[in-house]
Amino acid sequence: MWRERMRAFTGKLSLSLSWKMLFFIVLGAGICSFGIHNIHQRTAITEGGVIGAMLLAEHWLGISPAYITPVLDLLCYALAGRFLGRRFLGVSLFSTACVSLFYKLWELFPPLLPDLSGQPLAAALLGGVFVGVGVGLIVRQGGSSGGDDALALVIAHVSGWRLSRCYLFTDVTVLALSLSYIPFQRIFFSLITVTISSLLIDRIQRADLPRWKGCCKRR
Repeated sequence: MWRERMRAFTGKLSLSLSWKMLFFIVLGAGICSFGIHNIHQRTAITEGGVIGAMLLAEHWLGISPAYITPVLDLLCYALAGRFLGRRFLGVSLFSTACVSLFYKLWELFPPLLPDLSGQPLAAALLGGVFVGVGVGLIVRQGGSSGGDDALALVIAHVSGWRLSRCYLFTDVTVLALSLSYIPFQRIFFSLITVTISSLLIDRIQRADLPRWKGCCKRR
């Protein structure tokens, strides 16, 4: 019975996703993971959302990221399943898998961009562009790249806020709490990158590109 339901669900999901939508999801996953791997991780720019909450819990509670990250993601996806439906979870499973695969791909190569550790402003600006464009393409097709996106989409669905406002709300909240152990200068550049990425995600989500018609309908 369970296998039959899964086959029926995956069959419906594959029928609702066109090749163009699959292309944009894969493209978005590649762009997003490329920027995080080659810019954010090398320059130690702090993230908001689930990643920032994970770092906060690790610092103050001593909880390993290996445990807290899946718990936070599962909580976000549970909320998303309740408010956005099973189709969203199916598309998100595919897009999240694409992001993970691209991470593994980029790790096989040496750094493909110059080291911007000494230029944090440039790193914040360029990193925000990569994440904003990549995640924006994924979100536009009705999926997400992780728990951060799922939580922002749920807030947008429930509150009627613009998506950029929802991303900024979660990111700024976590970054403000992170001031308890991270210097303000690092938080400042993180605020720049999350602001740029949030605005780009919102702009791309509403742009004139192929998309899933049910994604983030406005009230």
